[in-house]
Amino acid sequence: MKFYFVRHGKTEWNEEGRLQGANGDSPLLEESIEEIKELGRYLSHVPFDAVYSSDLKRAQKTAQLIVQESDNPQPITYTAALREWGLGRLEGSKISTMLAIYPQQMHAFRHRLEKFNADMFEAESLYQTTRRVRDLVHSLNGKPYENVLFVGHGANLTASIRSLMGHEAATIRNRGGLDNASVTILETADFKTFHCTNWNDKSYVKEQMTITQK
Repeated sequence: MKFYFVRHGKTEWNEEGRLQGANGDSPLLEESIEEIKELGRYLSHVPFDAVYSSDLKRAQKTAQLIVQESDNPQPITYTAALREWGLGRLEGSKISTMLAIYPQQMHAFRHRLEKFNADMFEAESLYQTTRRVRDLVHSLNGKPYENVLFVGHGANLTASIRSLMGHEAATIRNRGGLDNASVTILETADFKTFHCTNWNDKSYVKEQMTITQK
């Protein structure tokens, strides 16, 4: 089975440099709409058997725009399992401000998750946020599916995807995070071992630029 993980399009809080977790939900930027549509066209040939999206509006809208471009549109199942990492008291704060106040913790959240103290901020732990996605993925074991689309959020998906691949907390962020409107693909034959065939793919943007410039 192949799993296509898409991070939602760029939002107002992304643009403002604010922490946007499970309890914040700023709207998509107007300029991100066309990028998401282009991603939808890039994925339009994939015959998805099922589509799941976070129930937060920024992910819902992203999923809807992608499905609208599909050659084989499927109904979207909205679920809290794909929500962004619950950031507690960090929610909505400027990243630059939190870096100044909590430099070690912010560095840990971005680079060394084994050192991130979630309790300090009343936030979800790494285990809590990744378990949601892992349980959703494993619930599909035995389904007659070949391709499944998940639309979610940067911090949660980065951690969840790498956890599915068997990475421990110390190495989860080794490849950095996921860009807005990017797609990452995992494959599995047994739901025990997951292989990444595409990581943080935005090649469709370069392809469109090439076409435009011709």
